[in-house]
Amino acid sequence: MLLQRLQLQDFRNLARVEILPSPHATVVVGRNGQGKTNLLEAVYFLCTLKPLRARRLMELVRFQHATAHVAGTFALGGATRQIAVDVQDGLRTASVDGKPTRALEDYFGGVSVVAFTPDDLAVVKGSPEERRTLLDRAVFNRFPGFLRASRAYQRALRSRNRLLKEGAAPDYLEAYDEAFADAGSRILVFRRDLLAELAPRAERTVAAIAQLEGATYAYAPAHLEVAFATSDAEAFARALRESLRTRLLRDRERGFTSVGPHADDLEIGLEGHAARSFASQGQARALVLGWKIAEIENLRAFLGRFPLLLLDDVSSELDPERNAFLMHYLSGSGAQVLLTTTEPSLVREAAGRDTRWLAVDAGNVVPAGGPAL
Repeated sequence: MLLQRLQLQDFRNLARVEILPSPHATVVVGRNGQGKTNLLEAVYFLCTLKPLRARRLMELVRFQHATAHVAGTFALGGATRQIAVDVQDGLRTASVDGKPTRALEDYFGGVSVVAFTPDDLAVVKGSPEERRTLLDRAVFNRFPGFLRASRAYQRALRSRNRLLKEGAAPDYLEAYDEAFADAGSRILVFRRDLLAELAPRAERTVAAIAQLEGATYAYAPAHLEVAFATSDAEAFARALRESLRTRLLRDRERGFTSVGPHADDLEIGLEGHAARSFASQGQARALVLGWKIAEIENLRAFLGRFPLLLLDDVSSELDPERNAFLMHYLSGSGAQVLLTTTEPSLVREAAGRDTRWLAVDAGNVVPAGGPAL
């Protein structure tokens, strides 16, 4: 998969941008706050229909404008495919080859992207929500059907929480319990399958990056009595329904649902201890770097190609040794990479003779020269 052309209009602070990325490395240079990350977020949004940072879709539209537009031309399996997404009035509309698409499978077929941001480096010591986001982005890349299950789950969760706050009768709650358990069980299956593939790769990668033995990545269901590694969707749904029943009184008192995929955690460990409590900053970042490289390699193994890689000023947050490992990996992978940086010398090793250098200043994207190779 190659992104051959990217076009933006009124996305964040970017008024109008058209670039032809290199098939290998495209490096976007600029001071903080000029729009480098916005450019990567546009690519991520195009490939996933989800923002990289924004909480609301309205945040993606340039100030005092009504619509944001992102379009890309991709080479996929010998064919050329044009996909586009528009945001207006807080809603998004997507098209493939100029035709509106309602089936998510039609939109996502063949397109995959892995993003790596400085925020990712903090997830080991961050909140469970941050670790779930790290996990679910990897799940979606591997299993695009996860998005449909996630949407169904969020609808059921919102409805159940509303009824809990309103003190609705048990009969009303039971109707949503079924939808909640059905969608939740599918999410758990996707997460279980992803971890079975990715965790061993990540553990080996961490050992190679930082000579750290004993790294672990495990799923921690909240208030759910189930054998996570071996259960199927039916067993997950049964366990969810049972836990909803046993925790109903507590949930009524608090006004929210306390069990389900939205309450679970990705436990990251090191030598038998919780990394969030015992890992140094360097070790924690190595654990995330190992996860990201394992995600890339896992996708290559199952898709037969690399995903598009987006790295947002990650080099400035890594120590020299780990940054060198990452840059060496990128330069040798042959993957298409878009990187942002405030200091070109930090990413020199990932660049080649065909690297495309761009500069961003106050939302304007122009060609730039890179450091000597």
